[in-house]
Amino acid sequence: MEAPREKEHLLSLKVMRLTKSSFITTNPVLFEARDLAGGPSGSMVRDISPHLGLPAGLEHFGVGELLMLPQNFGSIYLGETFSSYVSVHNDSSHVVKEIQLKTDLQTSSQRLTLSGSGTTPHSELSPAQCIDEVIHHEVKELGTHILVCAVSYTTPSGENMYFRKFFKFQVLKPLDVKTKFYNAEDYVSDEVYLEAQIQNITQSPMVMERVLLEPTAEYTVKELNVIEPDNKSSETTFGSFSYLNPLDTRQYLYCLKAKPLPGSDKPAVIKGVSNIGKLDIVWKTSMGERGRLQTSQLQRMAPGYGDVKLNVTGVPDSITIEKPFQIQCRITSCCERTMDLKLVLNNTENGLMWLGVSGRQLGKLGPGGSMDIELTLLATIPGLQSVSGLRLTDTYLKRTYEHDDVAQIFVYSEQLVGA
Repeated sequence: MEAPREKEHLLSLKVMRLTKSSFITTNPVLFEARDLAGGPSGSMVRDISPHLGLPAGLEHFGVGELLMLPQNFGSIYLGETFSSYVSVHNDSSHVVKEIQLKTDLQTSSQRLTLSGSGTTPHSELSPAQCIDEVIHHEVKELGTHILVCAVSYTTPSGENMYFRKFFKFQVLKPLDVKTKFYNAEDYVSDEVYLEAQIQNITQSPMVMERVLLEPTAEYTVKELNVIEPDNKSSETTFGSFSYLNPLDTRQYLYCLKAKPLPGSDKPAVIKGVSNIGKLDIVWKTSMGERGRLQTSQLQRMAPGYGDVKLNVTGVPDSITIEKPFQIQCRITSCCERTMDLKLVLNNTENGLMWLGVSGRQLGKLGPGGSMDIELTLLATIPGLQSVSGLRLTDTYLKRTYEHDDVAQIFVYSEQLVGA
């Protein structure tokens, strides 16, 4: 017994991806005048009809002046906009009615309706006529995507017909983004530097239109990729060239700083893992197609300061040997209890000696509070010296916090300078 034959549909469905056209490329044959092709026989090569795509006067240039329509489906990258032309054509000699076209995009995690949901069906479609739609979708997932096109209609005899077609394509990764955090203990502020390395892993050049860091509410950001950021200069550190060739890498640098506490000019103390913000990257291809990527929240592990944090807020760059000088320090509580602090100054063998009273009481410091102190030192050895030997003791718990190498100072002799 033969299986029943599938009924032949009166309509046909055609799908074409809409992409930018490209310039015609050629492989020019170059030769020297002394070669056989450049001698008497060279006129045979030069007299051949010129390629229509070659620009006048630049016959040996690899890129032509005419545009060429896409010859294949091409590559689709994350962050780009997928555009497609969908056409339903009446191949029969009959008038069909109640035509409904619906397009869905199936990804690995969800199914998205691109067109046809809740729309009124087309009343009728005459022979040799077509219904055309252009769909757009910003690609936000990697991996396999399936474009599902479904068509339903009613034949002249009143029979309801339905068919689907599937078009599978892969979404590739256009950029490789790597980030690094650097904690800048510059004795003045708790700044955090973010280095972002962005590599073009596509097969064609791209123009980097914008790379911004959108910080969270806890941070402020300063971009360090322009020549004069304070003057709002538009000249970048990369010069006038803003494009990335395939496999090229560009590094961007940003400076982040914790916002001060409400009603205070002192920055907040951030502990553990904190969200820094997101990178917003916008680029264009060689033919002007736009792409955009936004990273997930970048996280940073704050350095552990223990219960007490000590920052040097003021220190001279260089000092003269055997002359007293001052440094300013800020002590910040990083715990949830009140401490009663005592300062002990221990002289080390690094060429710097403390001047003042060791073991003096600094007083009570509440949770999240801070206090400023000024200390005096004397240099005895020239060269680059490190400030060490600070000890803070919580008299409540009898716990001591050691602070060494909190700053570096260059010590010089006036006699050597005069010589």
